[in-house]
Amino acid sequence: MLLIYTHKISLRCKYIFNLFFKDLYGIEYTITSDWEEYINHKGTKFSYCTHNPQAGFHIQSTPIIHEQGIKEQNISIGEWKGYKTLFKTDSSLEIPFDIFSASFYLVSRYEEYLPHLRDKYDRYEAESSIAYQHDFLQIPLINYWAFELKEILKSKFPDLKFREDKYKYISTIDIDNAYAFKQKGVMRTVGGYGRAFVNFFWKDASERTKVLLGKMRDPYDTYDMQLDIQKRYNLKVIYFFLLGDYGINDKNLPSNNKKFQSLIKHLNDYAEVGIHPSFGSNNNPVQVKKEINRLSTIVHREISKSRQHFLKLRFPATYKTLIDNGITDDYTMGYATQIGFRASICTPFYWYDLDTELETNFRVHPFPVMEATLKFYMKVKPEDVAGKVKPIIDHVKNVNGTMITLWHNETLSDWREWKNWGNVYEEVVKLCI
Repeated sequence: MLLIYTHKISLRCKYIFNLFFKDLYGIEYTITSDWEEYINHKGTKFSYCTHNPQAGFHIQSTPIIHEQGIKEQNISIGEWKGYKTLFKTDSSLEIPFDIFSASFYLVSRYEEYLPHLRDKYDRYEAESSIAYQHDFLQIPLINYWAFELKEILKSKFPDLKFREDKYKYISTIDIDNAYAFKQKGVMRTVGGYGRAFVNFFWKDASERTKVLLGKMRDPYDTYDMQLDIQKRYNLKVIYFFLLGDYGINDKNLPSNNKKFQSLIKHLNDYAEVGIHPSFGSNNNPVQVKKEINRLSTIVHREISKSRQHFLKLRFPATYKTLIDNGITDDYTMGYATQIGFRASICTPFYWYDLDTELETNFRVHPFPVMEATLKFYMKVKPEDVAGKVKPIIDHVKNVNGTMITLWHNETLSDWREWKNWGNVYEEVVKLCI
């Protein structure tokens, strides 16, 4: 068993050691603050403290890992083995930065607890992050650091047995608007025709009529195509359904619509399903509970997975609400405006609540790529998507991480704003597998 000495065993230390040694490495370890125990230990060991005790392998720590509370940090940026680093330490050491504090800062989303500006949808902006500002947003930096540390430990302690993980790919699909024209009800259908006539959108009115008369497939009804791709490539797929009350940013079908319920049950026969808490439910725990119960009632089982609509995520309130309502796994950890790794990691991890200084059992699944990010924010043309996302996919494969993509049913429609995007999903799937 690996023994780690540190002068102060903090909750943050325990958390980040669990992430590295338990979750990423799969090896047993123990921590001690007893120097005599450390010195007398004959097995594998290293020290992690503020001073170098000159007694074997040593990693220098910085104050943040032993602190409580949240305050502005003075972060020094360096480089090690070709990768950016945070919290530089003694340059003469084998690892010249505090790898554990740096990883804790990034994975805990420490910077999102500090004062910051938010966008028009009340979201933390990718451009505010240290990863974006120092050009490592598209690199799973923690995974690469962990790989380099593992190589050092293997060379020093050949008897240590590390678990070898395998690369995984998960396709996630959000159903924000199940159909473009079908099942909208009398008021929304009449309103749709009204807008079309007022704005002279004759093609819109014509297509709506064809769909309602059964002469044309609803453009957003791409589910057969999705299931065909899932079957041909043997994909793991998770669907997230928006079941909120109607609002300006929540325009799916009513949750009591029988056709919609039938669709949810049909997709649940082939894939996992989760709740997509509505824009209107943000900061409203009662509404979140109501939406989770709606999905649970439709599929007749407990709901444990979620992703926030519009990726609205505020620490720590959003996660606490989800935990209170039985959610164990969340897939919101990504940005709307930039592709990349919001927490600088491509492996699922347990959330550390900085507000209470506790490691939780709430599992966060980061995703680095969403098609709406590429199209609307980064203005990437469909023919250029593969080239843009391949480096990210390669990074995840390099470290045997989990690649998660976020798509929407309307994206496959090849219709209107998604013209020429119909085949992009399958192209990305091919790269991912």
